[in-house]
Amino acid sequence: MEKKLLKAFIAQQERASVQVLTPEYDINVHSASRESHSKAAVVIIGAGISGMCNAIDMIRKNKSRDFIILERGSQVGGTWSDNKYPGACCDVWSHLYSYSFEPNPNWSRQYPGQEEIHAYLVGVAEKWGLFKHIRFNTSVEEAVWSDKEKKWNVSVSVSGEKSAQYGAAYTIQSDFLVSGVGQLNTPQYPDIEGLDTYEGKMLHSARWDWSIDLKGKKIGIIGNGATAAQIIPEVSKVCNNLVIFQRTPNWVVPRADEVLGPIIRSAFKYVPGLRARYRAILMDIREEFFDSNMRKNTEENDHVREWAISLLKKQIPGRPDLWEKLTPNYSPGCKRILMTDNLLPSLAQPNVFIETTPIQRITSKGVEVEGKEHEFDILILATGFRATEFMYPIKIRGANGRSLEEIWNGGARAFRGVTVESLPNFGMMYGPNTNLGHTSIILMIEAQSRYISSLVGKVLQAKSQGQQLAITPRPEVVKAYNDMVQERMKDLTFSDSSCQSWYKTDDGLITNNWCGTVVEYQKRLSEIDWVGEYDVSGSGSAVVVKRGKENIGRVVEETVVPVIKITTLVTVAAALTYGWKAYSKSPAMQKFVANLL
Repeated sequence: MEKKLLKAFIAQQERASVQVLTPEYDINVHSASRESHSKAAVVIIGAGISGMCNAIDMIRKNKSRDFIILERGSQVGGTWSDNKYPGACCDVWSHLYSYSFEPNPNWSRQYPGQEEIHAYLVGVAEKWGLFKHIRFNTSVEEAVWSDKEKKWNVSVSVSGEKSAQYGAAYTIQSDFLVSGVGQLNTPQYPDIEGLDTYEGKMLHSARWDWSIDLKGKKIGIIGNGATAAQIIPEVSKVCNNLVIFQRTPNWVVPRADEVLGPIIRSAFKYVPGLRARYRAILMDIREEFFDSNMRKNTEENDHVREWAISLLKKQIPGRPDLWEKLTPNYSPGCKRILMTDNLLPSLAQPNVFIETTPIQRITSKGVEVEGKEHEFDILILATGFRATEFMYPIKIRGANGRSLEEIWNGGARAFRGVTVESLPNFGMMYGPNTNLGHTSIILMIEAQSRYISSLVGKVLQAKSQGQQLAITPRPEVVKAYNDMVQERMKDLTFSDSSCQSWYKTDDGLITNNWCGTVVEYQKRLSEIDWVGEYDVSGSGSAVVVKRGKENIGRVVEETVVPVIKITTLVTVAAALTYGWKAYSKSPAMQKFVANLL
């Protein structure tokens, strides 16, 4: 009976997954011309998680390879290529921090490090043949919409070896423009007097220099957020002394990282349904975090506060001086909650000091606070990114020559975080109000990519008929949507006035985070009202107008096989792979199955 079940289940999985797991190299795709590098149906800015996802959807959903990816760096991976500081890792479970259409059964840990995530992304890019579409060391300087031609003119500059091939600057014309630059791409340097006068070594966490030896050095670190929380434990192990300049403390909860052993990895490899169910369970757990972490003045949020305080006193026993310094006065979730197992113990080490006196200036030798100067050999800036300045420093002009600065006067906004008024045939990945504080951003990115692919599909359809088409969200629709988002923010911890985070502008407007769960967002993006939500123009308008409302669907992260049957399949697969005795005695597998049940 179990063998029949296993056979039927595997057959079902193969039927369901063949389209999403196999690159569509054999389809009749329309590829970009080899003779010309200045035209493409779609230009995608950025070769990180967002840009890669949209490029793959161009292949999977639009059946087209007529796209160019512009990447200012020298490798794919975006933030996971840029951020190579000591201890760099993800604070979301590995099996949730990956594409649904490219699951990886071989993650080595629950929380993967930077190198493993980057290797995964490189592998995905290789599998889908993206490298031939990517122009590395190429920065977008300006993008201008032509009302007459209904096309984007994208001006780029090239550095490094590619300048000899394409020239130092040129323009690409496209029918559709996609931004995959996200929110965490341009480093934020602190606005502190004397920053440029420091004579020691200075590092920004997003531009790490591994040639600098940290051993035995006097080191200062400005910033104490999620990045600093990963750097501090590693640096404190090797430096002579470390001073952390803290403006406000953060709530810290345990990460409980652990190795994913060979038996578990084999089970994920040979029973795809188990992997899918495991991902669904992880997603459900993280979705529950929204109520506990993001809703203020709730019993659940109070529980997080108590949990964090308990952890603080457990990991740093007998240190009321540090308890006071490290206990926030704002709601958990107002700033990103730090998930770490080793930060708090490292803060109690004798060579580590937390400086809470405000910085007055940076000197040639170090950092000056009231009544004292700290001298350093190395100064680390863990000061994050220019997250609220979406698209910076790219200059964009849309319909009627309107600049993005004019459109976004008062703060960045977009319809469903994806499309922007006065910017025809334009889509954003990881745009305004789409960041998360409780689960994997990739779940949002995939929904956005599917949505953008539907817009691109209509433009390509009109183009195939020799027609032009421009699709732009109605201004009143954009306003109504963003009014809704900001109204709902009032009930969330993001709006707590007791803290300042990168989620907000200097005026307190929350431009970065989403106000609900991932599933709600995915459902909102599963339908397009072509007539009610968008203005269309051009000779190909009929392609859109006749559609009315269209259900484009969403990725449903669940499996139809009950957990008990999944467990049976794991048993069979593990027994066949390792032998029954090895399987039955494996504490890792017994613990894993117990957690599933």
